[in-house]
Amino acid sequence: MAKKTALKVEHVGMRFNLNAEKVDNLKEYFIKFVKRQLNYQEFWALKDVSFEVKKGEHLGIIGLNGAGKSTLLKVIAGVLKPTEGTVKTNGKIVPLLELGAGFDKQYTGAENIYLYGALLGYSKEFIDEKYDEIVEFSELGEFINVPIKNYSSGMRARLGFSIATVVQPEILILDEVLSVGDAQFKKKSEKKIHSMFANGVTVLFVSHSLEQVKRLCDKAILLEHGRVIAKGDVEDVAAIYTAKLDKKKRERKRANRRIRAELKKQAEDAKQRNKE
Repeated sequence: MAKKTALKVEHVGMRFNLNAEKVDNLKEYFIKFVKRQLNYQEFWALKDVSFEVKKGEHLGIIGLNGAGKSTLLKVIAGVLKPTEGTVKTNGKIVPLLELGAGFDKQYTGAENIYLYGALLGYSKEFIDEKYDEIVEFSELGEFINVPIKNYSSGMRARLGFSIATVVQPEILILDEVLSVGDAQFKKKSEKKIHSMFANGVTVLFVSHSLEQVKRLCDKAILLEHGRVIAKGDVEDVAAIYTAKLDKKKRERKRANRRIRAELKKQAEDAKQRNKE
């Protein structure tokens, strides 16, 4: 029996208008806006992106910095509305994008469990039931009653991860969240994600760790300058990505050698002129 489609992305494009000039204050911006003197430069973070994910599949999204990976996840999660194209989902989505982004720094960790949980759509009754589980998993102990402003970034991310993963989603979106905390917590968080896999959850996963992508995913797409340039089995796509990384490293080494050679030549020329 064929698997049902969990997610379908069709010809998605995401355009941003970047200011072509610096505007120092709101008054200047308003004047230029009224006079239609604001100049923008179009930037397409995504262009004509299409792919499909079946229920229960684990899709890795890989690419160099600036390829459009995080933008794509935000479009799929509904954080950003695409400039063109459509995203169709079949199932409850839990996006783990910027862990703790909804925290109030003046509130304690305990208070933020309820605040962040509400932002994720959890009821107070549900949080009451899961509160001890969240605190235990976060390993914050007595720090749970300390204001978030006194937390390290790792502590905030651990609390955010613990709150967000207390439910069983149908579609789970992960953006570098398995890199939070120390080595022990990373192992613990990956184990938590694996427990979700066992229940047939569909996963979209972005990570700079290719080994982690290969360990957690069975399919992958490769983005380059906002476009899909490869998709299919994770091992095949990872091999293409690795070849591109190796090529980039070789190009960088050649460029560095040229720069060093030019600097050496300039130094020798300067030394020769001083002798003359």
